[in-house]
Amino acid sequence: MTWVHESSTQLMASPERIYRALVDGGELRAWFAEHAEIVPSLGGSYRFWGRHTLGLPGPQDADQRILRLETDRALTFSWRLLGVPTEVSIALAAVPAEPSAPGPMTSVTLHHRGERPLGQPREKELIDDFWKLSFGNLGAHLTGAELLRPDFGDPSPEIRYSILIDAPPAVVFQALIDPASLNRWIAAAAVVEPRVGGRFEFGWKYQIDGRDVTGGPTRILELEPDRRLVVDWPDWRGDTTVRVQRLSFELEPVGPQTRVTLVHSGFERAADISDYPFGWGHFLSQLVLVATGQR
Repeated sequence: MTWVHESSTQLMASPERIYRALVDGGELRAWFAEHAEIVPSLGGSYRFWGRHTLGLPGPQDADQRILRLETDRALTFSWRLLGVPTEVSIALAAVPAEPSAPGPMTSVTLHHRGERPLGQPREKELIDDFWKLSFGNLGAHLTGAELLRPDFGDPSPEIRYSILIDAPPAVVFQALIDPASLNRWIAAAAVVEPRVGGRFEFGWKYQIDGRDVTGGPTRILELEPDRRLVVDWPDWRGDTTVRVQRLSFELEPVGPQTRVTLVHSGFERAADISDYPFGWGHFLSQLVLVATGQR
């Protein structure tokens, strides 16, 4: 039984720049794989392997080949993923420029087809999350932002960010715990009961595969005013069979400033990290604006 995954995204770069990041071995090693060897021609090798590759293949397993190549427009390659023959196609198209756009934008369309099931739990979500994480890293690579290159052999994968905010801990903590402040940087309709076991909700509501889902945290697990906040984080797709994760904020005074360390942990597998790293990078930048009175 075959399966197909399709997705699309827009990245801040020209098709030519993205194409180079796809077909240059050095660039592929920077954002996608620990090891890569590419001969950029029809039928040429497109080998990648190592700890940053789903399935943890070794060099003896890396037999990927280029099946289609259109300069600055398209790439198709074969990939024996977890022992299953699959085919990955990536198409690039320039997005009409907006007058206020900071630079060129490109639509990236992905088509990943497998000849049979991978034999993995939640494999539809596995492939979806893998490509979300991969294209998030590609976008970060193209703009010079921070990447999170997954180690697919890590038994306890997590996301960790540390930022310095020009405000004292009490002010930053208020931005984390006050509903009105939360609504300015992350929440839609925050609800907070500031005690261990109390409600802690962002008011996120959306649909996944036609199902209504309430996303984000639900309750406070640990609370130390001006120092520490830990909340639960159920599966963002609303799958109750998935282990609930933890999100913690640690606050440390650094002179008149505050160092905030965010840790999102409890993922069952590295691919489950999905595009969270890039979302948390954005939200922390908004926290800075709220805590420093710029928003």
